[in-house]
Amino acid sequence: MTVVLALRCADGIVMASDSQITDGGRGLTYPAQKLHPLGRHAAWGGSGSRAVLYDLEQIFNSEAESVVEAKEIGHALQARVLPVLKHHYENYIEHVPAQQSAGTPATYVLAAGYAGDTPFIIDVDPNGLVGHHAQTGFQAIGSGAAMAQQAHALLAHFRMTERDVDHGVVSALRVLDALDASSPSVGGPMDICRITPDGAQHLSPEEVEKVRGQIRRWVELERKALDQLFE
Repeated sequence: MTVVLALRCADGIVMASDSQITDGGRGLTYPAQKLHPLGRHAAWGGSGSRAVLYDLEQIFNSEAESVVEAKEIGHALQARVLPVLKHHYENYIEHVPAQQSAGTPATYVLAAGYAGDTPFIIDVDPNGLVGHHAQTGFQAIGSGAAMAQQAHALLAHFRMTERDVDHGVVSALRVLDALDASSPSVGGPMDICRITPDGAQHLSPEEVEKVRGQIRRWVELERKALDQLFE
């Protein structure tokens, strides 16, 4: 199961993902990087076929600035994703002798960041359709997307779109850790990217652990508030 999410805050955007890959055909799970830089002011992640995502990674590594600086970023993403999808769909062998199940070629791409001072959260679905989500402030892709949407809804009363990006980092990691605790197919290490108009910062494992310390403090403050609710 894959979860890649983007969350808009008052002064920035957070992208986050788990790193566990589940290969149902072979009964294997293994870690893989799902969150990648998209130039200096954005990041992208994907779910679905690893072959498709590998090809897209090579393209985005060499053409990141052209994508982010495009007049219509959604169309720029679409123009690069569609040919790769079509190539793999056309050459996909659906039925393999002596193999009971095969991996799905369906692939989603989610990108977020800044074009100048303007934030964007854009996804491209397996049909090549482009979705814009900066106004709603949240989007998740992958087989765990529905659970991420639900977890985000449960935290909606904290109004993260009105808080600074550091609050968003804590919220995004809390969502991923909740999914990790409730689903065996979501697993760490978790990747977090903190994005502002000044640039994108991919957190180190040590920095992610510091954020978990803030989550523990958040949970303790909630517990104290609940203890005092009926006083």
